[in-house]
Order: sequence, then structure tokens, then C-alpha cells
Amino acid sequence: MIRVLVIDDSAVMRSFLGRVIDSQPDMELAGVVSDPLLAIERIRQRAPDVVTLDVEMPRMNGLDFLRTLMVARPLPVVMISSLTREGADTTVRALELGAVDYFAKPGSLEEFQAAAGEIAEKIRTAAQARVRRRSGTRAERSPAARQPHLVHSGGSASVIGIGASTGGVEALREILAELPGDMPPILVSQHMLPGFTGAFARRLDAICEICVKEAEDGEQVRQGVAYIAPGGRHLVLARRAAGYVIGINDDPPINRHRPSVDALFRSMAAAAGINAIAVILTGMGADGAAAMPELRRVGAMTIAQDEASSVVFGMPRQAIATGGVQEVLALGDMAARLRELAGRTMAPRAGR
Repeated sequence: MIRVLVIDDSAVMRSFLGRVIDSQPDMELAGVVSDPLLAIERIRQRAPDVVTLDVEMPRMNGLDFLRTLMVARPLPVVMISSLTREGADTTVRALELGAVDYFAKPGSLEEFQAAAGEIAEKIRTAAQARVRRRSGTRAERSPAARQPHLVHSGGSASVIGIGASTGGVEALREILAELPGDMPPILVSQHMLPGFTGAFARRLDAICEICVKEAEDGEQVRQGVAYIAPGGRHLVLARRAAGYVIGINDDPPINRHRPSVDALFRSMAAAAGINAIAVILTGMGADGAAAMPELRRVGAMTIAQDEASSVVFGMPRQAIATGGVQEVLALGDMAARLRELAGRTMAPRAGR
């Protein structure tokens, strides 16, 4: 049984989440509390397996509580977020601090009922996640001046694709923050809801030497830029006479996901071929696995995150099982390997 503690100052949300949890045959409600200070004692008493945590609460906000929890007693946490810009920014920060996943607060009774299955599945995924103790937050820096350059498809320039799901926000931050500003273009398919990818891109752009932005349909790709798939839409790469361009579409979900990693990777195999570098990171399910052998057949480089450093090893495991993965690396080694493959070096940073 998965023991779940609900922390939320809204009586409506506490009631709804309690009913969702009680209705699952593999879950048990470890308690419902209205603020984080009450939750501290309940965690000591009931030892939950998963915590659902509201972003905005009285006495101690969700981020402060999460930061304390991940240092003192790490537990899988699913954040409950609003769809406002402020709520999205806070949710992205929570995922960086170690929250496993999030879901947006339903806006009506019908949305509440429709969301029940998704919420239960996120809790199940969180229960399988590896969470690690934190020692504190990393210092942040201002990126250097950046001048992105167009990448021409007729040349030998590489294009990097990265796919991720659960645990991917933290993993992407760790990789992208360690890359120099002249890296080949990077296309990212991170499973994320509409309304949150803009906040995710802004957050990464503020801490990375490369530029990070939400991808737009029809734009030409440039060196030194990472393009994040818009929430709820597929990101693909296409070849045009003047170079590579991005496509954004609303085709049906693949592997239940939109954006889909398979959609991105297959487009890279067709458009970039031997110049493609594909990386599959932490996540539940098998999205991206089917495209890995296709990439390898056209001469692309394929990499998967290892089990020990993955929050959830599902997607990398499935990709490795296809035989399409050439290298399996720890998260901490990913950035250095991408720099090596791209022929780039990283200048030392001040204070490091």
C-alpha cells in the first residue's frame, strides 16, 4: 500500500484528494493537514511514502517546506499548482528542489472528476521515484552575453535532442547549466502541461550560458540555443534549404504524450541523420524508446541516463532494451560528454 499524506490549506482540495486516494486499491491515506508545520509532526508519526503539497500555504510556503524536507527527510513529493504565471514559476522551482511531479488544480467539479485517474497515476509514479537528500541550493549566476548562430543543414553541425519526463526538470537543469554558449542547438521534449513550459524555459535561461526558450513553429535553429517543446504540443525538426527549422504541431499524442520524445527523435533521424545526438533521461514509461534504433541506424549518437542517477528509470530502461542506445551515462557525466561530442570546452566559472 502507498501511504499518502495530503498537505493543503484548501478544505475542498483536501477532501477531493482524500477521496481519490481512498478509492485506489493500492493506496492508503496517511492523513490530511492544512499547513506544513502540522505536516512535520504527521510525517514523524505516520511515515508516508508520498506527499502531495500545495504550492501556496499559510505559515510556511510550499517551497520553504519542500526545501526543509529534502534536506532533513527526503520523500517523494507531488506539487499542487495553480495555472497562473506565478504558480507555474513556483512549480518549476519546486521541481528543481526535488519534487517528483506536479498537477494543476482543477477549476471545476467536472475537471476534478476527470483528473482523478491522472492524479492517482502521478502518486504511483512518485512512490517508485528515487529521491536524494539535499545539502542546500546552488549559487546562481548571470549568463554571459550570447550571440546565437544559424546552423545550416548542409554542413556538419550537430543537433542535440533530449527527451525526459518525471525527474527531467532537475536533470535538464543540471545538464544545460554546464554547457558553454557555443553548443550546437538543443531540442528538448520534456513531458509538461501547457502553461508551465514557458516558466521552465525562463528559469533555465536565467541560469544557463546557452539561451533557453520555448520553441516556436517555423523558426530556424541556432547554435547556443536550447528549444523547449511547448506544453501539450509536439516539437519536431525539419530540413529546409536555408538550414534546420522547428515544427510545432498538434498531431495526436504518442505513447499518451504530447510533446512526445519519439516524435522529436524520429524527426531528428530523418532531418539530421548522422549529425544527430539523442539523449533520453529519467521518466516513467517508454516514450523515446522506439525511435532509438532508428537513430542508431542512420548513424546518430544515442545516450541514455543510468539507473542509479534516474529519478524513474522507465524511459531509459526501455530505450536500452531496444538495443538502440550506444552509451549509458550517469547524469553527472552527461554535460561533459555532450561537450566532448560537440568539440566544445567549458571555461571555468567565477567562484567555482
